[in-house]
Amino acid sequence: MRDRVDFPFQIERLSPAALAYLGDSVYELYVRTCFLLPPRRISDYHDRVVAIVRAEGQAKQLRSLLPHLTESEKEILRQGRNAVNRKPQRLDAEIYQQATSWETLIGYLYLTNIQRLHELFSLLKFD
Repeated sequence: MRDRVDFPFQIERLSPAALAYLGDSVYELYVRTCFLLPPRRISDYHDRVVAIVRAEGQAKQLRSLLPHLTESEKEILRQGRNAVNRKPQRLDAEIYQQATSWETLIGYLYLTNIQRLHELFSLLKFD
């Protein structure tokens, strides 16, 4: 298992929005992987995954993990929350901020400490 991804750029130069963009796809891939067994129809996979990866589900997962986060991880969350600069159309702004901060943390950990990301993912509970 790798500790970090080697990229030809400084991770610190990435904006929280860029980290959230990456984190969103990493999280969705992780959730999709969790639901592969037992085998189901693709539409069943899709319905279960969408329920978890939408903003409300992400905010719920973040709230459950807050006691397990370090101060530096909470700082990444704050940066992600503060990067939200548009009003979401279909949901509460606070939920949207929480989801974006969660995605930012995932993107950051994916690039800097994949082992820690796996530790946090192992704590997730999907209903």
